[in-house]
Amino acid sequence: QVQLVESGGGLVQAGGTLRLSCTASGSMYGIGSMDWYRQVPGQPRELVARITMNGITNYADSVKGRFTISRDNAKNTVYLQMNSLRPEDTAYYYCHAEGDKYVNFDDYWGQGTHVTVSS
Repeated sequence: QVQLVESGGGLVQAGGTLRLSCTASGSMYGIGSMDWYRQVPGQPRELVARITMNGITNYADSVKGRFTISRDNAKNTVYLQMNSLRPEDTAYYYCHAEGDKYVNFDDYWGQGTHVTVSS
């Protein structure tokens, strides 16, 4: 059973920087991509960034050039470096692990960490 724990959220002023971490416990067998999502109350959960086991990344248009996702497979940890933060980045941020769809069709979510960007 995979468990994900996020950390690093907090309050930051516009233009500031935060680094989120997501550490996975349990077996990572059958896990493919790792993702960061975010959600504002009343709005759909949004895919922010995705990284494959080989380091291929994908970003939402709203964060391109400002956020960087990275992965340390040896530590079972995924990071989201967030630079030039804007008030509209305020949300709960969730780590997500995807089954590889070959041997694992499940997916897993962390509990979330809140990011507040003040103007």
